[in-house]
Amino acid sequence: MDASPFHAGELEAQARAGESARGSGIRDFMPDQHRDFFALLPYLFAAGRDAAGRPIATMLTGPEGFVSSPTPNALAIAALPDSGDPADAALSGGAPIGLLGLDLRTRRRNRANGVIAARSADGLRVTVSQSFGNCAKYIQLRQHVAAPGPAQASEALGGLDEAARELIAWSDTLFIASGSPDGLDISHRGGRPGFVRIEGERLTVPDFAGNSYFNTFGNLLREPAAALLFIDFATGDLLQLQGMAEIVWNGPEPAELGGARRLLHVEITRAWRRRAALPLRWGEAEPAPTTLATGSWRRDGAV
Repeated sequence: MDASPFHAGELEAQARAGESARGSGIRDFMPDQHRDFFALLPYLFAAGRDAAGRPIATMLTGPEGFVSSPTPNALAIAALPDSGDPADAALSGGAPIGLLGLDLRTRRRNRANGVIAARSADGLRVTVSQSFGNCAKYIQLRQHVAAPGPAQASEALGGLDEAARELIAWSDTLFIASGSPDGLDISHRGGRPGFVRIEGERLTVPDFAGNSYFNTFGNLLREPAAALLFIDFATGDLLQLQGMAEIVWNGPEPAELGGARRLLHVEITRAWRRRAALPLRWGEAEPAPTTLATGSWRRDGAV
């Protein structure tokens, strides 16, 4: 990689936050431990761009081994989005893709961003241009069981309905997709249930201490469009959202929530619910120690 693996937006975000990172763990290939890790996963998080160029996030599933790495710069994914997935058309040949491998059983996670070299009936072949690991902070441990069955049709929502608000209000995990001219990222965010604040159609997500890379915030400085993905771990439902993001870097508002260093407001513009979209179900969460050191909007009395 170049002396700095960060694009201009990421460097600006680091400067605004008063933090810096060498990014020595960011490579233009996947080390063997990352390649082996992806092969252990029964699910994979992905970001693409829709027809308007906006990020959209989804989740692919398959038996362990459905993701493989034939070379250090390639991933083969033996799965495709469901036809009702709003991200289906975004994951096409030649399109950029952001990938996150996260094993909730162990808290391990690795990123692999690049381009979809080919899409076929067998799945996706991805050329990887950027690979790096992430720490285990704020990841809740969860064990899953298989629950095969037909997914229901995708439901386009006119806004955040009561069921969507209930899921968000009690979520301890979400995924956020963002993009820049350099490519796409999808990242994990975690906290106590109630760590996402809901005000009308606006969600507020705290930014806790992390690896100082600021991949997501750096992207949003260049392109404020964002996508969010929420999982109902008990039912396998997915809630896929798109919106416009605004970063609150400092001031009194971040101080309202324990552990928050910055805030991210996302004004929701589009929403879909896919019931029983996942052939997996998860048990009760075991919060990460770092999660227990943070607040929730309900507990801290901010809502």
